[in-house]
Amino acid sequence: MNEYSLSTRRAMLRDSAFGLGSFALNSLLAQDRLSGDSRFSLQPRKGHHPAKAKSVIMLFQNGGPSHMDLFDPKPELKRRHGEQVNIKNAMQGNSEPLMGSKFTFKRQGKSGIEFSELVPHLGARADDLCVVRSLFHEDPNHPGGTYMLCSCNRRPGRPTLGSWVVYGLGSENQNLPAFVCLRESSAFHSGGSMQIHNGWLPSMFCGTELRTEGEAVLNLRSPRAIPNGVQENSLGLLARLNERHRRDYPDDTELDARIRNYELACRMQLAAASELDLFAEPTKVQELYGLHDPTTAVYGRKCLMARRLVERGVRFVQVLAPAPHNSWDHHGDINNRLPKLCQQVERPSAALISDLKQRGLLESTIVLWIGEFGRMPISQGGTGRDHNPHGFTALLAGGGFKAGHIHGATDEFGYRAVQDRISVPDLMATVLHQLGLNHEHLSFPNHGILETLTESRITGAKVVKELLA
Repeated sequence: MNEYSLSTRRAMLRDSAFGLGSFALNSLLAQDRLSGDSRFSLQPRKGHHPAKAKSVIMLFQNGGPSHMDLFDPKPELKRRHGEQVNIKNAMQGNSEPLMGSKFTFKRQGKSGIEFSELVPHLGARADDLCVVRSLFHEDPNHPGGTYMLCSCNRRPGRPTLGSWVVYGLGSENQNLPAFVCLRESSAFHSGGSMQIHNGWLPSMFCGTELRTEGEAVLNLRSPRAIPNGVQENSLGLLARLNERHRRDYPDDTELDARIRNYELACRMQLAAASELDLFAEPTKVQELYGLHDPTTAVYGRKCLMARRLVERGVRFVQVLAPAPHNSWDHHGDINNRLPKLCQQVERPSAALISDLKQRGLLESTIVLWIGEFGRMPISQGGTGRDHNPHGFTALLAGGGFKAGHIHGATDEFGYRAVQDRISVPDLMATVLHQLGLNHEHLSFPNHGILETLTESRITGAKVVKELLA
């Protein structure tokens, strides 16, 4: 074997510069392998094991809902309202007293789960809900908490849950985006578009924003009439140029994603108008979601659109809460602001669960109602609550999760998860499991490393079987 043999070159890359050349070679070879990978598409495919669910609707309550005012009653906190208590690692130190909730809780359904008076419609769905009261992570800031909830990591730029799900399973509808984000056009929340980012997964797995007011997709149709044949000729030329570029640069995933987006836009011109028309729904369905009530109409449209999307085979829908000025980030005046936001959000949220169940879709759809963290049991400025990632609540419905069930607990004040604690990576590993995906096997090569959503070797993430029916 001569000195220029492949093995010698590989040995040189491995042994020089601390092996950095070997990492680079592995990354390039991984890209070569990807060009023929069946997962490098949006075609539907099976997971690692039989699935209980096939789609996810994530109702992401940006800002941090106050769990002790909504889902996690704390009578001891109310009893000791106004007392000065040393809470370790509290963001405000010890300068603020305990602040009990002024809202009453009531047992709901056959399960007897307690819900606040602020969420009567969600409370009425108690027997459909798995209430997880012991979630935690360690980042008290909105951007880091948002990245954590979307990507299992507080650092920006990693693939989000929706991107991983679509990478693993593809989509059952080639005429609509596989991963959709529904938000108000006026603003994005903390973390911005990183909430739906594909990171280093191929670009085709990035989330697509759709609108629930006016045209669902902007610029889908030409603003002026085009003579017959002109658009076909233009698209034909574009296809030939793209194909030439693809041959010259076979590893350019950005181009491949753009080509697929053009193809999807063509199909959406034929399908989107009818498939996304909310007012094609019967009047009683529109009323269920509160579309005729100005208070609930905006969020109701998002929830109804989410149901229509999963009904049509879209794999992952992320629904964002009302815009930041109305978000759950209640640092002050919580006793007035929290009820107003609940009136906007909780009725449509409950309607979504009820509607999915009535249509036989809840069994195959995971609905996750969650914020990036909860709130503190001590007051902030006497009228608000600060961020608290150490213990907070999520609601799960459908998809094989245990209905009418409470999992875990926070301490007597609601500050820290103390019983049957569930980390965010644990929760996401469990969601993937219900979709038929093994969180340790769903991986992607990135700079010579097989990356995963949960990074279980670092986080210790595991599937929480106690949440499953």
